[in-house]
Amino acid sequence: VNILRGNQTTHLPFSIRILLEAAVRNCDEFLVKKGDVENILNWKVMQHKNVEVPFKPARVILQDFTGVPAVVDFAAMRDAVKKLGGDPEKINPICPVDLVIDHSIQVDFNRHLQKNQELEFERNKERFEFLKWGSQAFKNLRIIPPGSGIIHQVNLEYLARVVMDQDGYYYPDSVVGTDSHTTMIDGLGVLGWGVGGIEAEAVMLGQPISMVLPEVVGYKLVGNPQPLVTSTDIVLTITKHLRQVGVVGKFVEFFGPGVAQLSIADRATIANMCPEYGATAAYFPVDDISIGYLVQTGRDKEKVMCTKRYLEAVGMLRDFTNSSQDPDFTQVVELDLHTVVPCCSGPKRPQDKVAVSDMKKDFETCLGAKVQGFKGFQIAPDRHNSIVKFNFEGHEFELAHGSVVIAAITSCTNTSNPSVMLGAGLLAKKAVEAGLTVKPYIKTSLSPGSGVVTYYLREKRFFTVVLWFDVVGYGCMTCIGNSGPLPESVVEAITQGDLVAVGVLSGNRNFEGRVHPNTRANYLASPPLVIAYAIAGTIRIDFEKEPLGINASGKKIFLKDIWPTRNEIQAVERQFVIPGMFKEVYEKIETVNKAWNALDAPSDKLYIWNPKSTYIKSPPFFDGLTLALQTPKTIEGAYVLLSFGDSVTTDHISPAGNIARNSPAARYLTSRGLTPREFNSYGSRTFANIRLVNKFIDKQGPQTIHFPSGETLDVFDAAERYKQAGHPLIVLAGKEYGAGSSRDWAAKGPFLLGVKAVLAESYERIHRSNLVGMGVIPLQYLPGEDAGTLGLTGRERYTIIIPENLKPQMNVQIKLDTGKTFNAIMRFDTDVELTYFHNGGILNYMIRKMAS
Repeated sequence: VNILRGNQTTHLPFSIRILLEAAVRNCDEFLVKKGDVENILNWKVMQHKNVEVPFKPARVILQDFTGVPAVVDFAAMRDAVKKLGGDPEKINPICPVDLVIDHSIQVDFNRHLQKNQELEFERNKERFEFLKWGSQAFKNLRIIPPGSGIIHQVNLEYLARVVMDQDGYYYPDSVVGTDSHTTMIDGLGVLGWGVGGIEAEAVMLGQPISMVLPEVVGYKLVGNPQPLVTSTDIVLTITKHLRQVGVVGKFVEFFGPGVAQLSIADRATIANMCPEYGATAAYFPVDDISIGYLVQTGRDKEKVMCTKRYLEAVGMLRDFTNSSQDPDFTQVVELDLHTVVPCCSGPKRPQDKVAVSDMKKDFETCLGAKVQGFKGFQIAPDRHNSIVKFNFEGHEFELAHGSVVIAAITSCTNTSNPSVMLGAGLLAKKAVEAGLTVKPYIKTSLSPGSGVVTYYLREKRFFTVVLWFDVVGYGCMTCIGNSGPLPESVVEAITQGDLVAVGVLSGNRNFEGRVHPNTRANYLASPPLVIAYAIAGTIRIDFEKEPLGINASGKKIFLKDIWPTRNEIQAVERQFVIPGMFKEVYEKIETVNKAWNALDAPSDKLYIWNPKSTYIKSPPFFDGLTLALQTPKTIEGAYVLLSFGDSVTTDHISPAGNIARNSPAARYLTSRGLTPREFNSYGSRTFANIRLVNKFIDKQGPQTIHFPSGETLDVFDAAERYKQAGHPLIVLAGKEYGAGSSRDWAAKGPFLLGVKAVLAESYERIHRSNLVGMGVIPLQYLPGEDAGTLGLTGRERYTIIIPENLKPQMNVQIKLDTGKTFNAIMRFDTDVELTYFHNGGILNYMIRKMAS
C-alpha cells in the first residue's frame, strides 16, 4: 500500500502498477527479487532496457480446445514424475484455475439448440469425461460445463473479481488464459492476456511468467460516437489504427474523457480485439462505471464496496475526466470517437477495415485483383460474372460472387455487449414489421456468449422475434470455425461457378479457411449489420442508394428506415438489462447441465489411458526423460518442411474447422473405424489447413515437396518420411508468423513432426512463447534481411550452429549445403527461456523440478 500510494508511483501507467503490486507481494528473493521490484518501479527508464521481470497472475483461465491438452499434459506429467521417483500428486494447480467448455459445439442445425447440444455430447463424451476426471483429480481446478457460454463473457460477467480477497487480504485481480482473447477482461480493469497453453501450465504450477518489461502506449479517446455508430465500428477502427501504429509486444492503456462515454461492454469489446492489433494487453483502469457494472451483473454489493475502498486506498481508482491522473506513457496516440463511421473488416483479416459505404466497391476491387492476397481472389477470366441457379426446398434461387451464405451473430466480442445485441434485436423487429425476409438457404445463427443474452432478447414486452436468427448454442461456434455444413445444393452451386461466397459474422477473426471452407470472403461486422447483409443476401450493396429489399406491398425498404439509434438502444438497455438476470443465470451455472451431471468420470489420481482412444492419448513429450540435462546440439543438415510468406496464422498451422475427408487426419480416423460424421473438428483433434499457401506448391493446400524423392505429399506424410530417415526439419516464414489464436498445438504439432526450428521475419508474441515452451528454436532474420535478400529458396539444407554459452537474443550462424553462411537472432528473449530450452521445454523443466 505504501509503495502504491507513494509519489514515485504516480507517474506509472495503471497497468504497470498491477505488475508492481504483484512483484512486491510475491517478492521472495528467489522467483521474484527486490531488483525486479526496483526495475518495475523505475519503469520510465527501464522500459527501454529490455529488462526481464517476473509476473505472478492471480488466476488462470482455460477453454476446452486449449484446456484439454493442458489437462492431458498434467496427467502425463504425473506419470512422468512417478517414473522418476517423485510424488505424482505434487502435480496440481497452485493458483485458481477455471476451465470453460465453449469451443466444442457446432452449428450442425441452424435454429435448433437442442439438437446441436445433443450432438456436442455425442461427439465429445470422451473429452468431457476426461475433463470431469480432471476436476476431481486435481485441486484448484473448476470446470464450467458446456452450454454455459463463452469463456471471456463468463469471465466478464461472473468469474472476474477485480480485487481478490484471500482471507481478508486484498490485492488486484489479474489473469492469464490459454485463449488470445483473454484480454477482454482488461475492459473491466482486470489485467489479463493470452499465453500459450504450455506457459499457462507453468503458471498453474506456481512459476511466474517471465516477460520483458513492456512499453505502454497511451490511447487517448475524446469526443462522442455518432448516433448510428456501434461499439463494433469503434473497435474495428481502433484495430486498424493500432496495427498501423505498431504495438506488438506492448501494453495499450486507454485514457481520456472519451473513455467515460463507453460502457464496460464497449470497453470489453475493444479489449477483446487486442490480439488483432497485436498488443499484449489493452487495459482500461477501474473507474466508477466498472464498479457500477459489478453491481449490475449481480455481484455481492458488500464485496463490491470493499473492492472500491481498496482501490481508493492504493490509488488505483481512475477518473477519466480528471487529466491530472494521467500517467506517463511511452507514446500517446489519439482517436476522436466522433470520426468513427459504420464499418466492417475483411475479406481475410480483422485489421482490414472497410467503411460500410465502401463495401460494394471494395469487394468488386477484390474480385478484379490480378494477384491473390489479403484483398484479392484468383478467379478464372470466364468466371468473373458467374451466376448459378440452384434449387433449395423446392424453390429456385441464384448465387453470384458476393452472395451471403453464412450470417452468424456469434463470438464473445459482440454477444457480451447488450447495446449491439439489443440493436440487432431492434433492427430485426423493425425488419419484420416492414415485411422483409431472409432467403431460406442462408445459414443464420445466434450463439450467445451467456444465457443472459437470451433473457433480454426474448423479453416479450419488447421483442416479437429475433428474425431468423434463432439460438443454436452457447459457445464460440462460427467464430472458431464450428459453422457446420452448408446445404449440399448451395455447396454445389458455389463449386460449379467457382464463386466467392461470403460469410458475415460478428466475430473477431476471419482468416482464410477458418469460418467455412466454402466461404472465400468473410467479413467481421456488428450484429445489426450481420442481419442487414443477411436480408440483402449479398455484400455487393450500397445501403445509401439501394434498398435492403422490397416488401409484399412493393415498397422499397432502405437500411436507414429500420436502423436503431444509439439513444434508442440505450433507453431499452436501461429498462431490460437488470441484475436479476445475471444472478438467475450464474447461480446455477455449474449444475444446470443435466448431461454433464450424468457423466461417469473415473476417480483415480492417475489417469488410465485408453490405447484405443482417438481423442485422449498420453503425449510422447516425456518419453525417455531423465533427471540429467542434455546439452543442446547443433542442428545438422535440416530440410525445409514448409516455406511460407507473411501472416501465417495458427489457423493455418493448426486449424479449428472441419476435418477434410481426404486429409491424413481423416485417413487415420477412418482406419480406427470412425465415419466422417464422427470426425468432429480439428480443434478437438489435430492439424492441417486447406488454405495453407506453401511456396513449394503452386496451389493452396496442406502439401509439400519431399526433397529426397521429389514427390509432392501431404505435410504429415512428408514429415513421417523425413523422421524415418533421421532428418531434422525447419520451417521458413515471413512476418507475423503464428498470428491469431493462442492454441499450443500450433507448436506441439510441428514439434511432433520433427521441426527443430522456425526461421521467420517476425513472430506473434504468444506463438513464439509456445515454440520456446516446446523446445523449438524461434530464429529471426537480422534487420533488413529475409529469404529474398539472402537468396533462400527453401530447397537448401540448413545447419544451425548452437554455441555452448547461450545468451538471450544472441546471433547464431546458419550454414547451407550450398556453401552460403548467414546469421540469425535466436529469439530466446530471457534467461528463463534459455533454462527451458536447456531442459528441452518448459514441461520437462517442471517435471525435473517436481521429481527432484
